[in-house]
Amino acid sequence: MKHHRDQHFASIEDIQHGFEEAGYICSQQIATTLFLAYHLGKPILVEGPAGVGKTELAKTAATYLRIPLIRLQCYEGLDESKALYEWKYGKQLLYTQILKDKLNEFLEGAESLDASISRLHQYDDIFFSLHFLEPRPLLSALQREGGTVLLVDEVDKSDQEFEAFLLEILSDFQVSVPEIGTIRAISKPFVLLTSNNTREMSEALKRRCLHLFIPFPEPKLEREIIRVRVPDLSENLRGQLVSFIQQVRKLDLKKPPSISETIDWARVLVLLHASSLNPDLVRDTLNTFLKFEEDIEIVQEHLYDIAGKALREA
Repeated sequence: MKHHRDQHFASIEDIQHGFEEAGYICSQQIATTLFLAYHLGKPILVEGPAGVGKTELAKTAATYLRIPLIRLQCYEGLDESKALYEWKYGKQLLYTQILKDKLNEFLEGAESLDASISRLHQYDDIFFSLHFLEPRPLLSALQREGGTVLLVDEVDKSDQEFEAFLLEILSDFQVSVPEIGTIRAISKPFVLLTSNNTREMSEALKRRCLHLFIPFPEPKLEREIIRVRVPDLSENLRGQLVSFIQQVRKLDLKKPPSISETIDWARVLVLLHASSLNPDLVRDTLNTFLKFEEDIEIVQEHLYDIAGKALREA
């Protein structure tokens, strides 16, 4: 399996070609970071505005490598029991009842209280063994043979305590379970962490990762992304759409449209059988890529100028 995966990551060009076949256009920087992270065995901390393709990058990596994606969605208050493991309390309770029903059989031959207690202690470890452990995403990623892509999504939404907990996994690909001991990875996962920069990540976390910042794409790259993701959109309309979006991002908006919203708008234009960006069509579909009413009002003020320039540039 390892050899098979190495063939996929044989070169930066192979990564770009393979990801494009899977529907993801990699810039040279993204492909280079993927290549280095894989061969160095390092996680990637992927930062950038929401909707630029950070999560999609991990999904495509799993498709490209032909291994499962395990995703841990972070949020405030996330702890080890939700991210790493928890005990199967119902199963433990069932086995406790079985032990109780067979208590006389287990204690048969014990001639004193100390001997009885000693004999019962022989069953302590059974209840805190891997047999009763319910793996959550992090432990599942370490235990799966053949490897996984582990996506720790929106890590900036987690608490600093949880971020510190991640360090052992990212450094040594192992976790400590007090009742069992250290559990090491059967096969190292390929790890990507995403962040929308809602808070600054610690230096300790950043040291363990390669850093990748994905900005809003340049016009040429965005046209290529739309070509791959929405192939039914005409070349002329694709040029108009990208020019319009690129201009909109330069306005003082609360939330500029991301690439995912550009893709959504392109699909809407195909659905409406549009042939060009006329102002009425744009006005009726602004809510496809703008999520705040004040942003829609700002774009409407500049609508004719932006649409006219988009038509000329295309």
